[in-house]
Amino acid sequence: MKIFAKIKFYFSAFIIASVTMLITIPFIAIFKSNKGIIIHYANKLILFLIGGKVISNGDIDIGADMYIFNHQGIIDIIAFEALQKGHSRWVAKKELFNIPYIGYLLKLGEMISVDRSDKRGLMQLMKDIEQSKTLFKRPVAIFPEGTRAKSQKLIPFKQGTKVIVEKLKLRVQPVVITGSKYLLNEGNKTAHSGTVKYTFLDSIDISSVNEDWYTEVEIKMQEVINDEFKYSNCSR
Repeated sequence: MKIFAKIKFYFSAFIIASVTMLITIPFIAIFKSNKGIIIHYANKLILFLIGGKVISNGDIDIGADMYIFNHQGIIDIIAFEALQKGHSRWVAKKELFNIPYIGYLLKLGEMISVDRSDKRGLMQLMKDIEQSKTLFKRPVAIFPEGTRAKSQKLIPFKQGTKVIVEKLKLRVQPVVITGSKYLLNEGNKTAHSGTVKYTFLDSIDISSVNEDWYTEVEIKMQEVINDEFKYSNCSR
């Protein structure tokens, strides 16, 4: 059966690239004021064509300034965009903006680039996130692990996210993603039909929490990941 999972991976990669290049990019380039809804339906199409479904537990806080996710791969983004109808600004490493079609999509979508090699990167990221709140009126989506985890255990959260949230006094909603790696595993290049689940935790008003809130968020997200695996046999 592994050979079929390998074939499905390359088929899924082909679908993602094709829809992005032939539908998403041309449409948002032409209909710039409708970026959010175009991205929403394009990603719903991708999810359908690769045999994926998306479900949610809890409610998305449309008033949040930032969503904090655990991270496994590109499906994390695709499935969330298929689920929500808003228009988030994703924080992505600078290198992705240099990849031909992905970089162009990120630029068209006005996503946020972060340069991890530049010591001034945090200050620029803070300015971009503040601009998201004041100018773009769009929530920011970020992966505080900073990279893709290879196991069930969360990689310790980068402190930069905490600093930005506290400095800008943002309203934050933690979101736990499970099932995305089963749908498309970029590490071992396998894919299956499956369901991606988003568990929306309670939002945090940074003005009324204790100083350990960031650590507590990480602990709570890990608990949800563990419970999903234990009771639903669904890995992150």
